[in-house]
Amino acid sequence: MATSKSKTQSSLVLHKVIMVGSGGVGKSALTLQFMYDEFVEDYEPTKADSYRKKVVLDGDEVQIDILDTAGQEDYAAIRDNYFRSGEGFLLVFSITEHESFTATSEFREQILRVKAENDTIPLLVVGNKSDLEDRRQVSVDEVRIKAEEWGVQYVETSAKTRANVDKVFFDLMREVQKKKMSESKEGEKKGKLKKPFKCSLL
Repeated sequence: MATSKSKTQSSLVLHKVIMVGSGGVGKSALTLQFMYDEFVEDYEPTKADSYRKKVVLDGDEVQIDILDTAGQEDYAAIRDNYFRSGEGFLLVFSITEHESFTATSEFREQILRVKAENDTIPLLVVGNKSDLEDRRQVSVDEVRIKAEEWGVQYVETSAKTRANVDKVFFDLMREVQKKKMSESKEGEKKGKLKKPFKCSLL
């Protein structure tokens, strides 16, 4: 009985999501709120942490694998490996810290460079700490202009009040799923175009 359970779990579709952003913007707080419904204010990540959870996405059971990067990845090679393994990215900044928003452009450049794909990469821009409206340094319009330029969605979240936390993870998984489906269709097309392999003995 136990074996069949683990079998079904391993056969579930797995979506790999990477949390990207400067240190202190609330990547870990968002991840932990999504995973365990807990708000952790003072979380000091020294390394990247990986989490896995089974969720129901539009009626289908899937697994989400979240890699929460520490934001202080000094080694470009390590960061590149993280980005390479990801299928979708939550690009997080804090609405109370303009510098963290400026940094999103650089992170996006790195992701595009590492993925080196012509297609769009599933990515959402996330403005966290929306509960701190009185300390806002980044206007909604400023981010919307950037998000439109990149052709991505912008959502404001609060890990504290749980506002839009599920939304950003589920919306990103939908983007990842859409890309996987279009890729498998492309693969089928290419497969049909291939000529049958003939083996000639000379």
